[in-house]
Amino acid sequence: MFNFEENRLIMTNSEFRRHILQGIPASLPPKYKYPGDINHAPRRKDILSVDEKKLALKNALRYFPETFHEELAHEFLEELKTYGRIYMYRFKPDYRIYARPISEYPFKSVHAGAIMHMVSNNLDDAVAQHPHELITYGGNGAVFQNWAQYLLCMKYLAVMSDEQTLVLNSGHPLGLFPSHKDAPRVVITNGMVIPNYSGPDDYEKFNALGVSQYGQMTAGSFMYIGPQGIVHGTAITVLNAGRRKSGPAMNDLAGKVYVSSGLGGMSGAQPKATVIAGGICMIAEVNPFALKTRYEQGWVDEIFQDLDRMIARMKEAQKNREAVSLAYEGNVVDLWEKLAEENCSIDLGSDQTSLHNPFAGGYYPAGLNFEESNRMMAENPQEFREHVYKSLRRQVDAIKRLVNKGMYFWDYGNAFLLEAGRAGAGVFNDNGGYIYPSYVQDIMGPLFFDYGFGPFRWVCTSANPADLELTDKIATEVLVEIASAAPAEIRMQMQDNIHWIREAGKNKLVVGSQARILYADCEGRTKIARAFNQAIREKRISAPVVLGRDHHDVSGTDSPYRETSNIYDGSRFTADMAIQNVIGDAFRGAGWVSIHNGGGVGWGEVINGGFGMVLDGSKEADRRLKMMLHWDVNNGISRRSWARNEAANFAIQREMERTPELMVTMPSIADDKLIDGLF
Repeated sequence: MFNFEENRLIMTNSEFRRHILQGIPASLPPKYKYPGDINHAPRRKDILSVDEKKLALKNALRYFPETFHEELAHEFLEELKTYGRIYMYRFKPDYRIYARPISEYPFKSVHAGAIMHMVSNNLDDAVAQHPHELITYGGNGAVFQNWAQYLLCMKYLAVMSDEQTLVLNSGHPLGLFPSHKDAPRVVITNGMVIPNYSGPDDYEKFNALGVSQYGQMTAGSFMYIGPQGIVHGTAITVLNAGRRKSGPAMNDLAGKVYVSSGLGGMSGAQPKATVIAGGICMIAEVNPFALKTRYEQGWVDEIFQDLDRMIARMKEAQKNREAVSLAYEGNVVDLWEKLAEENCSIDLGSDQTSLHNPFAGGYYPAGLNFEESNRMMAENPQEFREHVYKSLRRQVDAIKRLVNKGMYFWDYGNAFLLEAGRAGAGVFNDNGGYIYPSYVQDIMGPLFFDYGFGPFRWVCTSANPADLELTDKIATEVLVEIASAAPAEIRMQMQDNIHWIREAGKNKLVVGSQARILYADCEGRTKIARAFNQAIREKRISAPVVLGRDHHDVSGTDSPYRETSNIYDGSRFTADMAIQNVIGDAFRGAGWVSIHNGGGVGWGEVINGGFGMVLDGSKEADRRLKMMLHWDVNNGISRRSWARNEAANFAIQREMERTPELMVTMPSIADDKLIDGLF
């Protein structure tokens, strides 16, 4: 057996290239030894019938020559029995996977080389939540379903030209198909099933069969940049939540306490973001691996096993107006209940457990420890479900007590209120709606998405920190110039963004690739991208830069309980915007595009898509970025404007004045008295 963590080969670059180009190896590699010190995915429940297990084995073996089948069939069956999935552990490469400089990858197309850089970052041990199971974040947000898919994908990317497109169906590389240089190099779909077969057990079954996967948002689209990817959005969310309590003139969260849960791939941004905003974060995490990782990366400041000591430290920080993050190694329900019992003064509260996946590792209920939960969810899923629902009821009860004392609580788009309602917790008002708002309804929607601001990001494929530092400087210069003429409606957003990008380097946000996140509008994204491309052309930036965004954006996601929760014309359950967006990005110059079922709030609850674009200094890149970024933002503003969102009406009118070719259908606003009078 081969232990990858103890015996990783130190390869020359030529050996690494050879491994990439071979794809599926010609001879069987050594058998995998399951390392115990890695944060592995929990066992999945046994959901397949005997006939379906036979089918899963046939599906897995089709990646390999028949000479491998007898040995692998037994091995894959054991994986299926033990873990509930066939990950093909034996085929995990024995080289370290990380975002290497683009020059180290074998490629014919620079766009494909940049994609290899992005894929590698998503599977880096320092970045991914469960790297050996190819899961980047969210408990089940997968890059691929198995290691054969990874090997084939990297080989296809290495050999493809700019006249080909790689098609990926839920991680499976269907193949390279003839196209043209302006077409996307990769087209990705994840979890796109027939709507009537989009329930949680459908996902478990199809994933166990090896025919579909949950790509989350940026996991399956190769656009994850570590917890930094959500930290800017989290910082402006908690800052503006504080402004809702204390008034719009408030500049930071000094002396204010924010309580939440989770130190995973997305939730792990909360402590760092709160400290950046000047506040005190109290967070709970049951997974010791996740807690250790975030502490070692500097994303959480202090760890506690004792709630009395943690609360005493919180009160000290309140008194001294410190910016500090405090993590409890334990269950968040215990933290909420203790805060309520002690009558603590808490300003802000939310939850970021992965409740899109509540019964398979996304939520660990109070009353069970980490190991007990992992066993029960696989061996007795019905009993585990009951524990989850009981825990959610307790959590909501404690939160209510603190809200009654003045805490502002919001749903973070992780399906917390959705699952709490299903659990029978008291989260509904007299009209059948939720008693607490989504953060998009109160903050991100009206202040950011409706004006076109969203989580724009870029990655320096040189892997050189000096290039990232220069891009920060360029972006700051662009934003300062735009802000000088910005209308009053977006002045606050611009100033917050300038402060963010100026401080980004000091805040040590990089985990994995040399990347940056910035909430920018269409004008900001386009001008920053153009300036980057010019700097690459002038060789001031040493290698191509990848542009992208979180799917959690103005246009990319239709999610009725999150991104489109502030759409009030009845269309928030439709998905035309996300589908139109990915189609429009594809023919306007994106380097790769993706569309997913699921992400954030769960399979069957959301359709979301994203893109990647490679800036290589060429005039063609200038042309593509202008067309594609304009569409990628204004598609969503137009939809929000048609829903009669006032800020979006302002933003799209302003864009039509700037862009004569843009003609958007504007809504006529009906008088409420006229309509009410008819009934």
